[in-house]
Amino acid sequence: MSNRIDVKKTYKLYINGAFPRTESGRTYEVKSAKGAFIANPCLASRKDLRDAVVAARAAHAGWNKATAYNRGQILYRIAEMLEGRRAQFVDEIMQVTGVTKVKAEKEVTDSVDRLVWYAGWTDKIASLAGSTNPVAGPFYNFTIPESMGVVAAIAPETPSLLGFIDAVAPIITSGNTVVILASTKAPLSAMTFAEVLATSDLPHGVINILTGKKEEIAPWMASHMDIDALDISGLPAKLHAETKVAGAENLKRIHSFKSADPGRIIAFMEAKTVWHPIGL
Repeated sequence: MSNRIDVKKTYKLYINGAFPRTESGRTYEVKSAKGAFIANPCLASRKDLRDAVVAARAAHAGWNKATAYNRGQILYRIAEMLEGRRAQFVDEIMQVTGVTKVKAEKEVTDSVDRLVWYAGWTDKIASLAGSTNPVAGPFYNFTIPESMGVVAAIAPETPSLLGFIDAVAPIITSGNTVVILASTKAPLSAMTFAEVLATSDLPHGVINILTGKKEEIAPWMASHMDIDALDISGLPAKLHAETKVAGAENLKRIHSFKSADPGRIIAFMEAKTVWHPIGL
């Protein structure tokens, strides 16, 4: 019989391509569906959020300037790497949520497919949301959709991986960068997904992942003056009103979604109008 002690995995935050512990030193317990201890993820602090926003803002210019085709390639590469670590994600989903292996495998499959689906939208969303506008005068008038900047998001509790992907993918598809709070009860998939991101072609700072309590972090996200928009799809309805009030000071765009569709991409884009004289 072996006397070997299991090497337990440490789940940290993911900020600017690195895996720091929370500066507060706080953690909380994540238990299995049967009540057994699994891990102590970080309870992210306000300082952690500020660090993540700084990283996201610094990364925005480069990610926004990348070609739509290049962003699509990177999203597809992330999907490839998620597929390659399928077994690990299936195991973590089963551990925390208690679902069957069949259901866990379906969630991972859907997550991979969703990334590929959004990868396909990177070079098509401009055609859907843009237009050529009729104007009086010798001009061409174009409306071009552009990314907003830094978007914060709160992932739903379940499904822990697919819900996380549904929040992150549409935001970065158009060139935004994101700071996302993972599922509080089941954050393992999101933090393991950070390992996929760290070894992919995604530039550091484009996706930043926090773990912790929604009631703590959501108000900070809403009131942060350098966050341009907020996806509150994973936030309990009882916190929606106060979050929207807190976000009103800097006219933050706040949305909640029920499904995956191109509207989730367009919701966090701005319309730029360009005039050009005819014949020049």
